Amino acid sequence: MSDSTIEVLVFGSAIIDFICYTPRLPRPGETLHGHKFQKGYGGKGANQCVAAARQGSRTALIAKLGDDTFGTDYLQQLRKEGINVNHVNLLANHTTGVAQIAVSDGGENNIIIVVGANNKLGSDDVSLAKNVFKEAKVLVCQLETPLEATVTALKAFRHGVSIVNAAPAMDQTPKELLELATIFCVNETEAALMTQVDSIVGIKQAEAAIARLFEMGANTVIITLGKLGAVFGHKETPTKFEHVPAPHVPPCKVVDTTGAGDAFIGALAHNLARYSERSLGEHIAAASAVASQSVQLPGTQASFPYATTS
Repeated sequence: MSDSTIEVLVFGSAIIDFICYTPRLPRPGETLHGHKFQKGYGGKGANQCVAAARQGSRTALIAKLGDDTFGTDYLQQLRKEGINVNHVNLLANHTTGVAQIAVSDGGENNIIIVVGANNKLGSDDVSLAKNVFKEAKVLVCQLETPLEATVTALKAFRHGVSIVNAAPAMDQTPKELLELATIFCVNETEAALMTQVDSIVGIKQAEAAIARLFEMGANTVIITLGKLGAVFGHKETPTKFEHVPAPHVPPCKVVDTTGAGDAFIGALAHNLARYSERSLGEHIAAASAVASQSVQLPGTQASFPYATTS
């Protein structure tokens, strides 16, 4: 695959997941017996890239892995997904990033990450990948890698649509990050932290948070609300919001919510790159459908669906 064919470019993290399935999430200081362990491939950057690739986009990932068994395995896995890995580097004397994930029988999760080699993703990696930055239609970034490099990537990508998935959330989000992104996408928990409110539990509160993010510098904002779907708005029409419902998934069919947000972002990027004539609401609806499928299967990337139509 040549650089000139890239539709979705992802600048971000790659992390190995260690997932423990347990009846419920542990309380502080508590030890629980789990009933299943699974190793998987994760990291928001790689997850979103895989999700876009499985929907049919020609994708490239810019990322760092440790020069260890985990990193070698991950690089091979990315190639199997058909992702351009010309700019995924194995770093000597660094460990591949890892995530410790607990998943309850109800599908809820908590996650601890140690980013390892991901911390070495830098601004120079943007210039080294200038060809894919020139050709890609959509750029996707997150916050599991150094902020300075992410800002550099956004500045270098001015011709297409850039998506910033601001996760993990920052309580003091730099104005520049908000201003550079074409689309700023967060979930309800992340939006609450960034706008410094106690919680966001419904559509009206999400609309208020979007308005606040406009004041902070954002252009177009999407707040995902789990089973309620998503709410979005544009800075040009700051009092107009649109709610896109999510497909109904019976609680008995929710197996694992880990990675659902990444499935959404990857599918959103794919739809933006492939179907530019469609509205943002249509893109969000398509991405929500992909995320709703992912929660019905265990694992992170393992749960991401393949497109059934071109």
